[in-house]
Amino acid sequence: MDLNDLLDDLSSTTKDEFSSMPEVADGTDDLDVSTLPITARKWTRMNDVVVVVADLKSSTQLGTGSKAASTASIYEAGTGGVVKIFDKFDANFIQIQGDGAFAIFWGERRYERAMCAGITVKTNSLDFATQIETKWPTKPETGFKVGIASGRVLVKRVGTPRNPAQQEPVWAGKPVNYATKAAQCADRHELIVAGSVWDRIEKNDYLTLSCTCGDGPGDGIWKDFEIDKLPVDDPERQGRRLVSSWCAVHGEEYCNAILDGKKNRHDVNALRESMIQAQWADSLRAVARRKRDELRNRRRGLSA
Repeated sequence: MDLNDLLDDLSSTTKDEFSSMPEVADGTDDLDVSTLPITARKWTRMNDVVVVVADLKSSTQLGTGSKAASTASIYEAGTGGVVKIFDKFDANFIQIQGDGAFAIFWGERRYERAMCAGITVKTNSLDFATQIETKWPTKPETGFKVGIASGRVLVKRVGTPRNPAQQEPVWAGKPVNYATKAAQCADRHELIVAGSVWDRIEKNDYLTLSCTCGDGPGDGIWKDFEIDKLPVDDPERQGRRLVSSWCAVHGEEYCNAILDGKKNRHDVNALRESMIQAQWADSLRAVARRKRDELRNRRRGLSA
Protein backbone atom coordinates (compact mmCIF):
# COMPACT_ATOMS: atom_id res chain seq x y z
CA MET A 1 0.00 0.00 0.00
CA ASP A 2 1.45 3.30 -1.12
CA LEU A 3 -0.47 5.57 1.24
CA ASN A 4 0.97 8.84 -0.02
CA ASP A 5 0.01 8.04 -3.62
CA LEU A 6 -3.51 7.17 -2.51
CA LEU A 7 -3.93 10.41 -0.56
CA ASP A 8 -2.48 12.45 -3.45
CA ASP A 9 -4.89 10.76 -5.86
CA LEU A 10 -7.86 11.50 -3.60
CA SER A 11 -6.81 15.14 -3.26
CA SER A 12 -6.47 15.48 -7.03
CA THR A 13 -9.86 13.85 -7.62
CA THR A 14 -11.49 16.22 -5.14
CA LYS A 15 -9.87 19.23 -6.82
CA ASP A 16 -11.07 18.09 -10.25
CA GLU A 17 -14.60 17.52 -8.93
CA PHE A 18 -14.77 20.96 -7.36
CA SER A 19 -13.35 22.73 -10.41
CA SER A 20 -16.71 22.53 -12.20
CA MET A 21 -20.24 21.69 -11.20
CA PRO A 22 -21.89 18.35 -12.15
CA GLU A 23 -25.04 18.19 -14.22
CA VAL A 24 -28.34 17.95 -12.30
CA ALA A 25 -31.40 16.82 -14.26
CA ASP A 26 -34.99 16.37 -13.11
CA GLY A 27 -36.10 12.76 -12.85
CA THR A 28 -39.45 11.27 -13.82
CA ASP A 29 -41.82 8.81 -12.19
CA ASP A 30 -40.35 5.96 -14.24
CA LEU A 31 -36.84 6.45 -12.83
CA ASP A 32 -34.83 3.20 -12.86
CA VAL A 33 -32.05 3.42 -10.28
CA SER A 34 -30.07 0.63 -11.97
CA THR A 35 -29.60 2.82 -15.06
CA LEU A 36 -28.13 5.79 -13.19
CA PRO A 37 -24.58 6.62 -14.32
CA ILE A 38 -21.56 5.62 -12.28
CA THR A 39 -18.81 7.54 -14.07
CA ALA A 40 -20.67 10.45 -15.68
CA ARG A 41 -20.98 13.53 -13.44
CA LYS A 42 -24.76 13.58 -13.66
CA TRP A 43 -27.19 13.60 -10.73
CA THR A 44 -30.94 13.15 -10.88
CA ARG A 45 -33.28 15.36 -8.86
CA MET A 46 -36.54 13.84 -7.61
CA ASN A 47 -38.77 16.66 -6.39
CA ASP A 48 -40.89 14.65 -3.97
CA VAL A 49 -40.24 11.15 -2.64
CA VAL A 50 -41.50 9.40 0.49
CA VAL A 51 -39.05 7.46 2.66
CA VAL A 52 -40.04 4.74 5.13
CA VAL A 53 -37.40 3.57 7.63
CA ALA A 54 -37.81 0.48 9.82
CA ASP A 55 -35.34 0.15 12.70
CA LEU A 56 -35.13 -2.85 15.06
CA LYS A 57 -35.07 -1.86 18.73
CA SER A 58 -32.30 -3.27 20.96
CA SER A 59 -30.60 -5.01 18.04
CA THR A 60 -27.13 -4.33 19.49
CA GLN A 61 -28.09 -6.37 22.56
CA LEU A 62 -28.75 -9.50 20.54
CA GLY A 63 -25.81 -11.86 21.04
CA THR A 64 -23.51 -13.11 18.28
CA GLY A 65 -21.60 -15.59 20.42
CA SER A 66 -23.37 -18.54 22.02
CA LYS A 67 -26.70 -16.94 21.00
CA ALA A 68 -25.67 -16.46 17.37
CA ALA A 69 -28.24 -18.86 15.86
CA SER A 70 -31.22 -17.19 17.55
CA THR A 71 -29.93 -13.74 16.61
CA ALA A 72 -29.54 -14.84 12.99
CA SER A 73 -33.09 -16.19 13.01
CA ILE A 74 -34.45 -12.91 14.40
CA TYR A 75 -32.65 -10.88 11.74
CA GLU A 76 -33.83 -13.23 8.99
CA ALA A 77 -37.47 -13.08 10.03
CA GLY A 78 -37.44 -9.40 11.00
CA THR A 79 -35.47 -7.67 8.27
CA GLY A 80 -36.66 -10.20 5.70
CA GLY A 81 -40.24 -9.48 6.69
CA VAL A 82 -39.75 -5.71 6.38
CA VAL A 83 -38.28 -6.08 2.89
CA LYS A 84 -41.18 -8.33 1.87
CA ILE A 85 -43.65 -5.69 3.05
CA PHE A 86 -41.87 -2.91 1.16
CA ASP A 87 -41.87 -5.04 -1.98
CA LYS A 88 -45.58 -5.88 -1.66
CA PHE A 89 -46.42 -2.17 -1.57
CA ASP A 90 -44.35 -1.47 -4.70
CA ALA A 91 -41.48 0.46 -3.18
CA ASN A 92 -39.37 1.96 -5.96
CA PHE A 93 -36.13 1.38 -4.06
CA ILE A 94 -35.28 -0.82 -1.07
CA GLN A 95 -32.04 -0.96 0.86
CA ILE A 96 -31.16 -3.13 3.86
CA GLN A 97 -29.23 -1.36 6.59
CA GLY A 98 -27.90 -3.63 9.32
CA ASP A 99 -30.83 -4.38 11.62
CA GLY A 100 -33.48 -2.78 9.42
CA ALA A 101 -34.23 -1.36 6.02
CA PHE A 102 -35.54 1.69 4.25
CA ALA A 103 -37.73 2.09 1.19
CA ILE A 104 -38.24 5.03 -1.14
CA PHE A 105 -41.51 5.63 -2.95
CA TRP A 106 -42.08 7.97 -5.87
CA GLY A 107 -44.65 8.37 -8.60
CA GLU A 108 -48.39 7.77 -8.43
CA ARG A 109 -49.89 7.33 -4.93
CA ARG A 110 -46.47 7.34 -3.33
CA TYR A 111 -47.84 8.62 0.00
CA GLU A 112 -50.57 6.00 0.05
CA ARG A 113 -48.19 3.14 -0.74
CA ALA A 114 -45.61 4.37 1.77
CA MET A 115 -48.14 4.82 4.57
CA CYS A 116 -49.69 1.40 4.00
CA ALA A 117 -46.22 -0.16 4.04
CA GLY A 118 -45.27 1.64 7.25
CA ILE A 119 -48.49 0.71 9.05
CA THR A 120 -48.06 -2.90 7.95
CA VAL A 121 -44.51 -2.99 9.37
CA LYS A 122 -45.89 -1.52 12.61
CA THR A 123 -48.71 -4.07 12.75
CA ASN A 124 -46.46 -7.03 11.98
CA SER A 125 -43.99 -5.85 14.63
CA LEU A 126 -46.44 -6.80 17.38
CA ASP A 127 -46.68 -10.43 16.25
CA PHE A 128 -42.94 -10.56 15.51
CA ALA A 129 -42.05 -9.44 19.04
CA THR A 130 -44.61 -11.76 20.64
CA GLN A 131 -43.15 -14.77 18.85
CA ILE A 132 -39.62 -13.80 19.95
CA GLU A 133 -40.73 -13.40 23.57
CA THR A 134 -42.45 -16.79 23.47
CA LYS A 135 -39.50 -18.57 21.87
CA TRP A 136 -36.70 -16.78 23.75
CA PRO A 137 -38.07 -15.20 26.97
CA THR A 138 -34.67 -13.84 28.00
CA LYS A 139 -34.09 -11.86 24.80
CA PRO A 140 -34.16 -8.05 25.16
CA GLU A 141 -37.43 -6.27 24.40
CA THR A 142 -37.51 -5.67 20.67
CA GLY A 143 -39.73 -4.74 17.74
CA PHE A 144 -39.65 -2.33 14.83
CA LYS A 145 -39.65 1.47 15.05
CA VAL A 146 -40.94 3.21 11.92
CA GLY A 147 -40.22 6.71 10.63
CA ILE A 148 -41.63 8.36 7.49
CA ALA A 149 -40.50 11.61 5.86
CA SER A 150 -40.77 13.18 2.42
CA GLY A 151 -39.20 15.82 0.23
CA ARG A 152 -36.69 16.45 -2.54
CA VAL A 153 -33.58 14.34 -3.14
CA LEU A 154 -30.63 14.09 -5.48
CA VAL A 155 -29.53 10.61 -6.50
CA LYS A 156 -26.56 9.10 -8.31
CA ARG A 157 -24.76 5.78 -8.22
CA VAL A 158 -21.37 6.14 -6.55
CA GLY A 159 -18.56 3.61 -6.15
CA THR A 160 -15.88 1.66 -8.00
CA PRO A 161 -16.70 1.98 -11.73
CA ARG A 162 -15.79 -1.55 -12.82
CA ASN A 163 -17.09 -3.38 -9.75
CA PRO A 164 -20.92 -3.46 -9.42
CA ALA A 165 -20.59 -4.98 -5.93
CA GLN A 166 -19.00 -1.70 -4.79
CA GLN A 167 -21.65 0.60 -6.24
CA GLU A 168 -24.63 2.04 -4.42
CA PRO A 169 -27.04 4.92 -5.09
CA VAL A 170 -26.47 7.94 -2.87
CA TRP A 171 -29.65 9.77 -1.85
CA ALA A 172 -28.66 13.34 -1.00
CA GLY A 173 -31.22 15.46 0.84
CA LYS A 174 -33.31 15.45 4.00
CA PRO A 175 -35.93 12.67 3.52
CA VAL A 176 -33.76 9.59 4.24
CA ASN A 177 -32.04 11.34 7.15
CA TYR A 178 -35.28 12.70 8.61
CA ALA A 179 -37.13 9.38 8.31
CA THR A 180 -34.21 7.73 10.08
CA LYS A 181 -34.29 10.28 12.90
CA ALA A 182 -38.07 9.89 13.22
CA ALA A 183 -37.62 6.13 13.60
CA GLN A 184 -34.90 6.68 16.19
CA CYS A 185 -37.31 8.82 18.24
CA ALA A 186 -39.97 6.09 18.19
CA ASP A 187 -40.38 3.18 20.56
CA ARG A 188 -41.01 -0.34 19.31
CA HIS A 189 -44.33 -0.80 17.48
CA GLU A 190 -44.56 2.98 16.92
CA LEU A 191 -44.76 4.94 13.67
CA ILE A 192 -43.83 8.61 13.47
CA VAL A 193 -44.36 10.86 10.44
CA ALA A 194 -42.61 14.17 9.80
CA GLY A 195 -44.66 17.32 9.27
CA SER A 196 -44.91 17.26 5.47
CA VAL A 197 -46.13 13.67 5.46
CA TRP A 198 -48.95 14.58 7.83
CA ASP A 199 -49.85 17.53 5.57
CA ARG A 200 -50.41 15.09 2.72
CA ILE A 201 -52.45 12.51 4.63
CA GLU A 202 -54.45 14.52 7.17
CA LYS A 203 -57.57 14.65 4.98
CA ASN A 204 -57.56 10.91 4.27
CA ASP A 205 -60.21 9.46 6.58
CA TYR A 206 -58.94 5.91 6.12
CA LEU A 207 -55.51 6.90 7.44
CA THR A 208 -56.30 9.41 10.14
CA LEU A 209 -59.56 8.29 11.78
CA SER A 210 -60.29 5.00 13.51
CA CYS A 211 -62.76 2.43 12.25
CA THR A 212 -66.16 1.70 13.77
CA CYS A 213 -64.89 -1.03 16.11
CA GLY A 214 -65.05 -0.40 19.86
CA ASP A 215 -65.75 3.26 20.58
CA GLY A 216 -64.98 4.30 16.98
CA PRO A 217 -64.89 6.09 14.80
CA GLY A 218 -62.58 8.52 16.58
CA ASP A 219 -59.67 10.90 16.04
CA GLY A 220 -57.44 9.54 18.80
CA ILE A 221 -55.24 7.19 16.78
CA TRP A 222 -52.70 9.96 16.04
CA LYS A 223 -50.91 12.07 18.66
CA ASP A 224 -48.80 15.21 18.27
CA PHE A 225 -45.11 14.36 18.41
CA GLU A 226 -42.03 16.58 18.38
CA ILE A 227 -39.16 14.87 16.57
CA ASP A 228 -36.44 16.23 18.83
CA LYS A 229 -33.57 14.87 16.73
CA LEU A 230 -34.48 17.38 13.98
CA PRO A 231 -33.36 21.04 14.09
CA VAL A 232 -35.43 23.21 16.43
CA ASP A 233 -36.40 25.66 13.67
CA ASP A 234 -37.28 23.00 11.08
CA PRO A 235 -41.07 22.75 10.56
CA GLU A 236 -40.69 19.03 9.83
CA ARG A 237 -39.96 18.61 13.55
CA GLN A 238 -43.66 18.98 14.34
CA GLY A 239 -44.69 15.44 13.44
CA ARG A 240 -47.35 12.97 14.54
CA ARG A 241 -47.25 9.51 16.13
CA LEU A 242 -49.60 6.66 15.19
CA VAL A 243 -50.74 4.73 18.25
CA SER A 244 -52.91 2.20 16.41
CA SER A 245 -52.34 -0.60 13.89
CA TRP A 246 -54.42 -2.23 11.17
CA CYS A 247 -57.72 -3.45 12.63
CA ALA A 248 -58.25 -7.21 12.37
CA VAL A 249 -61.78 -6.53 11.09
CA HIS A 250 -61.40 -3.45 8.88
CA GLY A 251 -57.66 -3.31 8.20
CA GLU A 252 -57.66 -5.01 4.82
CA GLU A 253 -60.68 -3.02 3.64
CA TYR A 254 -59.09 0.29 4.66
CA CYS A 255 -55.69 -0.62 3.25
CA ASN A 256 -57.17 -1.43 -0.15
CA ALA A 257 -59.31 1.72 -0.09
CA ILE A 258 -56.17 3.81 0.53
CA LEU A 259 -54.27 2.09 -2.29
CA ASP A 260 -57.26 2.66 -4.60
CA GLY A 261 -57.03 6.39 -3.93
CA LYS A 262 -60.13 6.69 -1.75
CA LYS A 263 -60.08 9.36 0.96
CA ASN A 264 -63.55 10.12 2.28
CA ARG A 265 -65.70 8.00 4.60
CA HIS A 266 -69.36 8.87 4.94
CA ASP A 267 -69.38 8.13 8.68
CA VAL A 268 -66.81 10.72 9.83
CA ASN A 269 -67.57 14.09 8.19
CA ALA A 270 -67.94 16.10 11.41
CA LEU A 271 -65.07 14.26 13.07
CA ARG A 272 -62.72 15.08 10.20
CA GLU A 273 -63.43 18.81 10.40
CA SER A 274 -62.95 18.96 14.17
CA MET A 275 -59.60 17.16 13.92
CA ILE A 276 -58.28 19.57 11.27
CA GLN A 277 -59.49 22.61 13.24
CA ALA A 278 -57.74 21.30 16.35
CA GLN A 279 -54.46 21.07 14.44
CA TRP A 280 -54.75 24.69 13.24
CA ALA A 281 -55.67 25.85 16.75
CA ASP A 282 -52.24 24.76 17.98
CA SER A 283 -50.14 27.87 17.29
CA LEU A 284 -46.80 26.04 17.11
CA ARG A 285 -48.13 23.50 14.63
CA ALA A 286 -49.97 26.16 12.64
CA VAL A 287 -46.74 28.14 12.19
CA ALA A 288 -44.84 25.00 11.17
CA ARG A 289 -47.59 24.13 8.68
CA ARG A 290 -47.44 27.58 7.08
CA LYS A 291 -43.66 27.30 6.75
CA ARG A 292 -44.00 23.94 5.02
CA ASP A 293 -46.67 25.33 2.69
CA GLU A 294 -44.46 28.32 1.83
CA LEU A 295 -41.52 26.03 1.04
CA ARG A 296 -43.65 23.86 -1.25
CA ASN A 297 -44.98 26.97 -3.02
CA ARG A 298 -41.48 28.33 -3.58
CA ARG A 299 -40.38 25.04 -5.09
CA ARG A 300 -43.36 25.15 -7.44
CA GLY A 301 -42.50 28.74 -8.39
CA LEU A 302 -45.48 30.27 -6.60
CA SER A 303 -45.50 33.30 -4.35
CA ALA A 304 -46.00 32.77 -0.62
